[in-house]
Amino acid sequence: MNEVSAHDPKPGMPLWLLAELTYACPLQCPYCSNPLDMARQGKELDTETWLKVLREARAMGATQLGLSGGEPLLRRDLEVIIAEGRQLGFYSNLITSGIGMDEERVETFRRAGLDHIQISFQASSQELNDFLGGTHSFERKLEMARAVKRHDYPMVLNVVLHRHNIEQLDQILEMAITLDADYVELANTQYYGWALHNREQLLPTREQLQNAEVVANEYRERLKQRMKIYYIIPDYYEDRPKACMNGWGNVFLTITPDGTALPCHAARQLPGLELPNVRDSSVEWIWRDSPTFNQFRGFDWMKEPCRSCPEKTRDLGGCRCQAYMLTGDAANTDPVCGKSPHHDVILNAVVHANSPEAQGDPKPLIFRNPRNSKRLTAEQRATPEHLS
Repeated sequence: MNEVSAHDPKPGMPLWLLAELTYACPLQCPYCSNPLDMARQGKELDTETWLKVLREARAMGATQLGLSGGEPLLRRDLEVIIAEGRQLGFYSNLITSGIGMDEERVETFRRAGLDHIQISFQASSQELNDFLGGTHSFERKLEMARAVKRHDYPMVLNVVLHRHNIEQLDQILEMAITLDADYVELANTQYYGWALHNREQLLPTREQLQNAEVVANEYRERLKQRMKIYYIIPDYYEDRPKACMNGWGNVFLTITPDGTALPCHAARQLPGLELPNVRDSSVEWIWRDSPTFNQFRGFDWMKEPCRSCPEKTRDLGGCRCQAYMLTGDAANTDPVCGKSPHHDVILNAVVHANSPEAQGDPKPLIFRNPRNSKRLTAEQRATPEHLS
């Protein structure tokens, strides 16, 4: 793993290239991390530019290629991009809802050299899955999960957990058993993009989380020789931040559909950053030399209490996007940290999530789609959570 020290803030190589091929998606998940103003983003990169990005990233040493969106299956050149990734020596991972895939296309992916397919479910029941996704997709997902297994891919399922589905965790894991899953990622919602906009309706109670962790651990023990289960706790119920993306511009390089390069998958929302674009600059210059990618590397940018904290070498200051969204300043201590002067923002959100009012809140979810993206005013998109 790349390391960044206070004395040597220069980056190592990017290990992960996350190619967000499109923001278009047949689903409308209200916890999506895509930007709220996705409908206003620029024209998507063409095939040749994506191939150029892959070649430049691989030349720098990147080994993992994630293909995501939106829904990457909507790119008709996906097989071409996969084949180039294989030729270059990437280990490639398709992150998909399964909608837009069929048995023939799975086989095409295999021939093109795709290594890994991860299929997302919204819930274990058709009714809830289709409600959260905003379309009839559950049966199709089941069919595609089985097709992936038939074509000798590892069966990898992802379910984002939140207040509406976390009590189904045992049923979700039983579904995974039925599908003969090899890996299951149970990722509690991280509150960026649409998820932050819907936080009041999504943040689970402490009791729900505790019960879910018991269930996850029971299944882990029971299935440890058969299935790997990853259970990721949401930041809001921690008192120390995670090393977000293993550090700003340290391991992960994200390229958005219009070619904007990000040192963190949510960095587009931070004001005042001159985000570089692969249409204008090489991947190497972006990664090593661009001011944006170097802005929060090392420790010199840190304010107190982070600057004097002995844990800064472990958590790298936490998440810059979360700091901005909840305090208005990306250089502030991540409010998840119990030492942060802004920690009350997190505590208040948790108190509200556990209140009778929140649990009976009829406030509707705002679903991720171009119509709702356009409806959100410029003030809503630009105003950080602490001011809204």
